[in-house]
Amino acid sequence: MNEEVGRMAKRRPVGNLLALAVLTVVVQRPMHPYEMASVLRARGKDQDMPIKWGSLYTVVRNLEKHGLLEAVESGRQGARPERTVYGVTEAGRREADDWTRELLSTPLREPSSFEAGLSVMGGLGPDEVAPLLRQRLELLEGQIETERQALEAERGQLPRLFLVESEYALAMREAQARWVRSLLAELDGGTFPDLDAWRAYHRTGDLPPGLAHLAERGGTEEGPTEED
Repeated sequence: MNEEVGRMAKRRPVGNLLALAVLTVVVQRPMHPYEMASVLRARGKDQDMPIKWGSLYTVVRNLEKHGLLEAVESGRQGARPERTVYGVTEAGRREADDWTRELLSTPLREPSSFEAGLSVMGGLGPDEVAPLLRQRLELLEGQIETERQALEAERGQLPRLFLVESEYALAMREAQARWVRSLLAELDGGTFPDLDAWRAYHRTGDLPPGLAHLAERGGTEEGPTEED
């Protein structure tokens, strides 16, 4: 296997991407967790990576446990709960830099929910799938227009360095819309391979001979064991 294709993501002391987001804001100045959350929300980081805000304190404690953050101040104001201010350690700076390098340089297999839907699309008939894809395309086009307008408005306010993730997200959404249009054109135009057989299966319940053997693939093989 090609080394680049087969490369796995490095195992991180704290593997939650929220940990990277925390390190990248605390590297600028020490903060308490509530402030970290406020800064991350203000910068829209929950749109760039999967963030579960309820796990923030756990992530911060784990970063401290592994020596990537350290408590630099602790105090209480009035009746408020005690707040600990955390700063990044030198190990934390190295971890943030190394993690960022990996994310930029190494493509990883990250299946999406849309891919999952496509993988079982055959469970529905083509005459049901096509309207669903048209619905998706309509929503995508609305999202694309909204994101394009937002990006243009931000161009006059922010350096491009802080907009590249929005540019990428827009480009990926546009690419998905183009692909869905292409698939719809095949379904609507009748050029999708084995379309009649797919439609017949949902009408009769019988798999065509050419597809029946695929349904049996792996059926006689021994499944994975608990040790696998």
